[in-house]
Amino acid sequence: MTLKERLAGRGIVLAPGVYDAFTAMLGERAGFEALYLSGASVAYTRLGRPDIGLVTETELEETLSRIAERVTTPVIVDADTGFGNALNVQRTVKRLERAGAAAIQLEDQSLPKRCGHLDGKQLVSTAEMRGKVKAAVDARANAGTLIIARTDAVAVEGLAPALERAEGYLAAGADVLFVEALRSEADMRAATARFAARVPLLANMVEGGKTPVLPVADLERLGFSIAIFPGGTARAAAFAFAEYFASLKAHGTTAPYRGRMIDFDALQQLLGTADMLALGKRYDDSSA
Repeated sequence: MTLKERLAGRGIVLAPGVYDAFTAMLGERAGFEALYLSGASVAYTRLGRPDIGLVTETELEETLSRIAERVTTPVIVDADTGFGNALNVQRTVKRLERAGAAAIQLEDQSLPKRCGHLDGKQLVSTAEMRGKVKAAVDARANAGTLIIARTDAVAVEGLAPALERAEGYLAAGADVLFVEALRSEADMRAATARFAARVPLLANMVEGGKTPVLPVADLERLGFSIAIFPGGTARAAAFAFAEYFASLKAHGTTAPYRGRMIDFDALQQLLGTADMLALGKRYDDSSA
């Protein structure tokens, strides 16, 4: 089932953040119906840098292609600003769609962009962003590839102007709307009251961010169709890695930490090593 088909059905779609093929594989095996390739998490894990517009289109595309090779679960891709103007957006959409994106998210920040839950964001004009949305819609090869339009205007202009911007992006052809950094449940209700009957809405759950982090069942009751937890994976990994490194440094061995690790054989099973080796033997002509 495509993501578009799934959104036409009942129930909210819960998508965890992923940042490489390994985390995507684990998310798929956990049974999620969609995965969210977080631009912020790519910056954190690939560059060791904050989410301030440093990730390039080619780095994002390469990451996506590796994920798409490993999983069949639909991947929602955070494409930031589209990496430039409307023509850049078209190139970005074409490349990400070919690399395996089920949905491509674009935002209305100006360059350099920054994480939606950091202060100091700046916006392009509503007209420019509408043009980007139209360009994205025109560029996709498959109507099943969803274009998600995100507005960061709540933090810059306020809730009412943000909803007006979202209205314009919907008119420009966006398949999903994403009003970033809503400050309260009341703001969330205002967004869903205006749009939920007409278009799927995405809720962004960032631990410690601007928006209240609610259980997915509550988000569904509010009227959201997609809930993403984009950075939780990277934050959980950072916590676990810090504990692991501290234990290894303190004890000089992994023995005290072994109960919190999978062993070598379990990892090979997870990765499908035996199947890969068996496949390789099919092409071994040395015995012929």
